[in-house]
Amino acid sequence: MTKKLKRSAIAAGAAVVTAAAVLSAPQAFADERLKALDRLVAEDGFPGALASVRGTAGAVRDYTAGVRDLRTRRAVPTNGQVRIGSNTKTFTAVVVLQLAGEGKVDLDQTVEHYLPGIVRGNGNDGSRITVRQLLQQTSGLPDYDDVLFTKPEDLAGLAHTYFDPRRLVDAAMTKAPSFPPGARWEYSNTNYVLAGLIAERVTSRPIGEEITRRVIDPLRLRDTYWPGVGEQRLRGTHAQGYVAVGPGAPWIDVTQMDPSLGWSAGQLVSTPSDLRVFFEALIGGRLLRPAQQQAMLTTVPAPGFEPTPGWEYGLGVARHALSCGGYGWGHGGDIQGYETRNLVTTDGRSAVVAVTGLPTSERMVTDVVDAVDAALCA
Repeated sequence: MTKKLKRSAIAAGAAVVTAAAVLSAPQAFADERLKALDRLVAEDGFPGALASVRGTAGAVRDYTAGVRDLRTRRAVPTNGQVRIGSNTKTFTAVVVLQLAGEGKVDLDQTVEHYLPGIVRGNGNDGSRITVRQLLQQTSGLPDYDDVLFTKPEDLAGLAHTYFDPRRLVDAAMTKAPSFPPGARWEYSNTNYVLAGLIAERVTSRPIGEEITRRVIDPLRLRDTYWPGVGEQRLRGTHAQGYVAVGPGAPWIDVTQMDPSLGWSAGQLVSTPSDLRVFFEALIGGRLLRPAQQQAMLTTVPAPGFEPTPGWEYGLGVARHALSCGGYGWGHGGDIQGYETRNLVTTDGRSAVVAVTGLPTSERMVTDVVDAVDAALCA
């Protein structure tokens, strides 16, 4: 879900897993594109990895490497469910932009207009922040992760804690803003919890219901869902998810956890295939009207979005220069147990890579991003 979770995991130090890759794909790794997936397990030490890839010719292939459970050592299930963390932000952005297209939300109206009195204190002022700045991550609002996650042990220690969305916002308001609204770009999960609250205020319906009605059901994403209040188990076939909480510590199974800490910034569950279909539909113009599509794809530089350079951020979607030329669009997400990275191109290529443990080094993060690039550029 969050950069803070990623930083906490990296600070904890790597827990080495030496499981050999188990290949499960229509075509094994004679396909050079996905040798990077094998390396995520064999060299980086992730317990497992999954990928769904569409090539230029339209053929779709699913791949796996590693084990689904460090105890049983069974193979990773093809296209298993994972928690997709901050990819949820893109779904939330679609809902808000659809509401804008319907005339129910004004992107240049203030947060205070929609949520009176919620963004206040310690220099935070909702009357100076627009909805567009929330979606573009240029509001300057502090990230509630920085308040709630203060030590690596919190990755496991808070895994079963329920967080009401207002509690998340209130936690952020205990810190001062990072910069005046619009001055620059900085990632903050608080922005997207507020975006979810705005959608709820405008529609008088839960954000999870709106995401389901407006995105999941129309695209027939059968393995994608918004977990219910207090729901901690994954519903479908899945690999176990892990975190490491200390230097040299073993992986800890956190598959069962309460994802409410992400809410509209990071709560969704999906599969590599469903996530790929979602981003294909989004970049293909199937979810938004032209004006809102243009707004979403209007980017600003996003330094620090990933360890790799060259990222820009639109309204809930990021753009990255590919090693083979051109650009890919996607987002990515981190939450306890899982990391996902994904990119789609305008010429029909797409790739989603998921790993079943939070990275514990910058190299591990970079290698997941590079695996997506490799899948698109072969």
